[in-house]
Amino acid sequence: MAEHDGGPSARRLEEGRLLKELEAIHRTRHETLLHGSDDALVTHTQRMNELEHEYVRRHPQRAQTAGRTRSGARARSGEEGTA
Repeated sequence: MAEHDGGPSARRLEEGRLLKELEAIHRTRHETLLHGSDDALVTHTQRMNELEHEYVRRHPQRAQTAGRTRSGARARSGEEGTA
């Protein structure tokens, strides 16, 4: 993505800045959803997606907690073996 009003392209951010941007955007998500204009919500969603996709691109083998996977969620709810 190119430069835009929401900040520099996620691909151009150094690792520490990318993490700070992700923390900030997740912190402000709920307020934007509840009280932001339609345009603000669209812009927030686009920027959040850009930052998250860049993080996943850089960390394809990131650590995953078993409870945050589909099979882990099924195990918690007792749905083991159901689709």
